[in-house]
Amino acid sequence: MNVYFAEVIGTMIMLILGDGVVANVLLNKSKGQHGGWMVITTAWGLAVIIAIFCVGRISGAHLNPAVTVALAAVGSFPWRQVPGYILAQIVGAFLGAVVVWVLYLPHFEETEDKGLKLAVFCTAPAIRRPVFNFLSEVIGTAILLFGILAIAANAQKLTAPNGIDLSVVFSQGIQPILVGFLVWGIGLSLGGPTGYAINPARDLGPRLAHAVLPIAGKGKSDWGYSWIPVIAPLIGGLIGAGLFTIIGF
Repeated sequence: MNVYFAEVIGTMIMLILGDGVVANVLLNKSKGQHGGWMVITTAWGLAVIIAIFCVGRISGAHLNPAVTVALAAVGSFPWRQVPGYILAQIVGAFLGAVVVWVLYLPHFEETEDKGLKLAVFCTAPAIRRPVFNFLSEVIGTAILLFGILAIAANAQKLTAPNGIDLSVVFSQGIQPILVGFLVWGIGLSLGGPTGYAINPARDLGPRLAHAVLPIAGKGKSDWGYSWIPVIAPLIGGLIGAGLFTIIGF
């Protein structure tokens, strides 16, 4: 049970910091209002780093169903634990969004734009073209998984000139930072079309929170789009992990 609880906590922390920066930048009368895309993508990268440091030693800090499914598909994670991990990640994302809602409730009340309120919780396309939106999420998540596996592979082969094995130092100290930089880079380069969900739980959990929480003038939760940030990252993760395995780096 500890690994599932860790996934709940880790994903919740990631969403508190990640959705929190979106609220800070978008909602009226927040001190970070109009901070811009650089602020959002930077904070999301930092959110990933902090969350991995918090629970990585316990659960591996997947924090993302696309990561969990892809690792299971390439034989690096047991399939029997996949359902529990995914449920834990969705619950954690939901709880993280609730915390952000509580913290920024006065600012939600001061914001009239329904789209901005929804954007605090979940992603939406800049231009609604489902095929291209889907492709954007597939490519972004494929790069995420390819990069994660590459970072992990480097950790396994790292030794000092004197022969001392540095893999533990790398995996526990440097690897979380590099994964955070990877997410930051994806956001800066590929996040424009859809807001780079690249994580089904990150989008679905908060979207559920938006649907059930009492937010004045919140509008609809855009369930017609919601399948894209769920299905596309799962496919993208499989592609990225599969390519890395086939190439054999």
